[in-house]
Amino acid sequence: MRKINLNSANKKINNSVFSKSPTVLLVYGYLFFLVIAFLLLNLPFAKTAQIDWLDTLFMATSAVSTTGLITAQPGSDYSFFGQLVILLIIQIGGIGYMTFGSFILIALKAKMSKDSLKKGLQVNKREFAFPKEFKPSEFVKKVILFTLIVEFTGALFLSYIFIQSGENMPIWSAIFHSVSAFCTAGFSLMTNSFQYYRGDLAVNAIISTLSLLGAIGFIVMVDVWNVVKSPKRSPQFSTTIILKVTIVLLMLGTVFIALTDPTLNNLSWSERWMTAFFQTMTASTTVGFNTYNVAELNIASVFLLYFLMLFGASPSGTGGGLKSTTLAALFAIVRSTLKRREWISFDGKKLPIDKLQVAASSFIFATGILFIAILILLVTESAPMSWIIFEALSALGTVGLSMGLTTELSSTGKFVIMILMFMGRVGILTFGIFLSLKEDDKESENEEELML
Repeated sequence: MRKINLNSANKKINNSVFSKSPTVLLVYGYLFFLVIAFLLLNLPFAKTAQIDWLDTLFMATSAVSTTGLITAQPGSDYSFFGQLVILLIIQIGGIGYMTFGSFILIALKAKMSKDSLKKGLQVNKREFAFPKEFKPSEFVKKVILFTLIVEFTGALFLSYIFIQSGENMPIWSAIFHSVSAFCTAGFSLMTNSFQYYRGDLAVNAIISTLSLLGAIGFIVMVDVWNVVKSPKRSPQFSTTIILKVTIVLLMLGTVFIALTDPTLNNLSWSERWMTAFFQTMTASTTVGFNTYNVAELNIASVFLLYFLMLFGASPSGTGGGLKSTTLAALFAIVRSTLKRREWISFDGKKLPIDKLQVAASSFIFATGILFIAILILLVTESAPMSWIIFEALSALGTVGLSMGLTTELSSTGKFVIMILMFMGRVGILTFGIFLSLKEDDKESENEEELML
């Protein structure tokens, strides 16, 4: 019998895996978890109702992408095992499978070559858009600890409230919704999300805090914590932009909906403002919970949610789609162009050209994808255009809000929405890069003029 050299085999595996492009590893990693999620949710004892394979795949895609669009009810159509699977997939999808992968890489650092470790962490950098000054190994440990502390605290507060309100399986429900909120997944065990708790200030505050902490981003939270510990230290430039854009969007969205939406006139003054804030927050953080039926909102409010769902989340957070920093970069490009500057700046800081290219490319690619997806859905679905646009934006932004179209989607429509959800989770530009990796990129030596 031939003796197998395990060290040599392990070395070959490491080299073959980590020699791949970080973009390829990221996409394949999410595909791997999607397959696992589909197989687990397809087990007979994971369901309490008949769910066909396409709806199971849809639910698995929604969980992996932490979107929250559903074609089956997690609280009634799935057993406790099925709900647990959804929760674990949400957790992995929300934090990013590469965070856990990097945590394992760090633990096995002594057994791996420096080159393999470096390439493995490059994938983590692509997933979380690390600034140069961050050390991935230390950062990942903080991510895990921060996540567990926040989710445990949220579950603790929600448990008390759910017990008092007589919620079914209150402790499990609290854990499920705490994780779902922090990972901005929007999956709920309740059939109408949090509409029952529309006027409950405590529930609104807890869910909003969890969602904002997850969506604003791990890097921002670490940076803010470092500033709190050392007041003389200035926050990172990205942190400042993310916080400013997030606060401005929340304020403008809340004020606009509260003051202009006539459908909220039947609510009390406090409920009106809480509802307006929650709908703004849930769209901009991409958490997807709701305390009001979105289909009943005024068309102007829905139109505002279009924008918030596309640009609300922040890089390195649990939200998908385009980011708040992309919005800031696009604004800087337009402002600097109108002022006829030779450089592009935001908040008094000059922005690097490579970051601006990423922002512009992400927006253009997302716009093109949305146009194609909406065009297909307009052909295959019998629904108002506003519903179709809302559904597509919600899927690409991994938001999970719906005006009621999700359960009525045709088979083709479900596939379109699944692709959008997957792209939104992986990263719009990352997915585009993945599709273009095999293209021959030939650069011309001659520069040509282009009339604009």
